[in-house]
Amino acid sequence: MDYHQIPAMFLADAPGLDFLNSIATPVDVPVDWIGDGEGLLAWLEQAGMVPPEAIASIRARATPAELDEVAEKARSLREWFRGYVQKRKGRALAAKDARELEPLNQLLARDEQHGEIVANTHDEAMAFSFRLQRRWPSAESLLMPIAEALARVVCEEDFTHVKACEGPACTLLFADHTRGHARRWCSMAVCGNRAKVAAHRARQKEAKHG
Repeated sequence: MDYHQIPAMFLADAPGLDFLNSIATPVDVPVDWIGDGEGLLAWLEQAGMVPPEAIASIRARATPAELDEVAEKARSLREWFRGYVQKRKGRALAAKDARELEPLNQLLARDEQHGEIVANTHDEAMAFSFRLQRRWPSAESLLMPIAEALARVVCEEDFTHVKACEGPACTLLFADHTRGHARRWCSMAVCGNRAKVAAHRARQKEAKHG
């Protein structure tokens, strides 16, 4: 299915896991929102990972082929990190789990960020804030906010609460930040509702044959 026809899904409660969910099966056919360079630009803008002015600048400077190449690298990064998460979800990370993150550290080492002092609005207690700003020298720099989001997943999320949706055909992952950590579905409106309908049908069938 064409990714233009359906909005990207941001249900994971963690931007790095939302990136893994940039390929999904919202209806019956898989949709890859970063299937090409334009798709990657659109997804990054929707995710709020890249400012609109940086998107416009990179689109103006890069060729479609360059953008497609970066999208291919993003897809490889996505599937590599999916393997890492799938293997470890549901249990706490340990120091030994750092070894396999070396490719991510190598990518992070290429990031171009600098600090900047910015004035706060009048209603804030302090006059200034220190913020990190990123330079966008090439299309390849689009990978940097993705790498940062993935790094934050392993550094900031409790992996005992990183889960896969229980929907039979669903591939979505999420961080369960609910109070009782009882979340089972990517979305109650999608997979949760399907499960309720299926359970209702099963009960009706049982009652009929019981």
